[in-house]
Amino acid sequence: MARLTTMAFHGENMVPHAIELLKRVEADGSDSAALLDLSTIHFLLGHEEAGMAYQERALAQDQVYRDRSGTAGEGGVRLLAFAAPGNLMSNVPIQFLIEGSDVHLDVLYIVPGMDLPERVPGHDMAMVIAGESEPNRDILERIAAFADLWPCPPVLNDPRKVLQLSRDGVSALLAGAKGVCIPATTRVDPETLARLGRGEVVLTDLLAGGSFPIIVRPLDSHAGKGLAKLDDPSTIALYLAAQPAEGYYLSSFVDYRGDGGMFRKYRIAMIDGKPFVCHMAVSSHWMIHYLNADMRESAEKRAEEAHAFATFDQDFAARHAGAFAAMTERIGLDYFAMDCAETPDGQLLVFEADTAMIVHAMDPPDIFPYKAPQMHRIFHAFQDMLRRIKQAKAA
Repeated sequence: MARLTTMAFHGENMVPHAIELLKRVEADGSDSAALLDLSTIHFLLGHEEAGMAYQERALAQDQVYRDRSGTAGEGGVRLLAFAAPGNLMSNVPIQFLIEGSDVHLDVLYIVPGMDLPERVPGHDMAMVIAGESEPNRDILERIAAFADLWPCPPVLNDPRKVLQLSRDGVSALLAGAKGVCIPATTRVDPETLARLGRGEVVLTDLLAGGSFPIIVRPLDSHAGKGLAKLDDPSTIALYLAAQPAEGYYLSSFVDYRGDGGMFRKYRIAMIDGKPFVCHMAVSSHWMIHYLNADMRESAEKRAEEAHAFATFDQDFAARHAGAFAAMTERIGLDYFAMDCAETPDGQLLVFEADTAMIVHAMDPPDIFPYKAPQMHRIFHAFQDMLRRIKQAKAA
């Protein structure tokens, strides 16, 4: 997955690889590994239906796959990952965290309607990589039912705690945490949202302390898809017409502009309770995503990000040490990531906390020379956590 994703990220032609995999499948219909890689390519190209079709064929034949991201050297950590079927946002993209290391990764897909395989590869520990989402809830609950009884403990990232990471769940979990600012968030159905727009209900009936402008997004949407800031109730009908969905999240908008009137959003990985900065995007618009913030085009923005990387431990992490500690305690996971910012009064403004956020080193080093060293520091921290757990078991 990591290799194919990197190829797609850099604009490489995926067709020859897909053709090669198709030839393998035509020669041997039981080549489930080729089917799974075909699925990954289609997901990367945005072909969701084809990706799911190839994945279903693969998982009908085999539920366990050995990933080749690690070097599989002698004495490495053997990790078994519990994954969910779905697109590339369904699971922790753990392959990036172990790429080139001595971590041996086997992925066990928990497939609805299918029993667990009678035998699985030997492993030193297991980890839940299925992320929180509506489609994954039943799978996470199924993993929770057997995790405590798993014959080779520990199982990292307790599935019951992963289940708490919905947007409204994180809001409730972190409410009142020292140093943390997180807007109250609730989920509503389309009719309730329409009634809010018609003035038949008031916002505070739905959202404690809520006031306009509000942030609205469809359930399970990511990367800004369907995300909007609505300044007053009169804009809701137009939003619903443009973004039909089964349900929506509502939260109050927080103006987090900082120096120079710019918005700055950080992605931070929490590994065994320690924060590591993954990126910082700078934009004049409140809705920031790294790819739309013109970081490639602006040397000034990249210089600011490089400075944030160089000073993170002594500056940002030190300022928000209490907030990070509170989040670690309340969320209670071995590994997760967050998108966050700072409020003008100095609190840590948390937008989202999740396990399945992508943390990678794919950015071109000629444009982002400061990125790779920091990302490899993160990868080594994750791998070191696994090694410490293995050593503790052996002691």
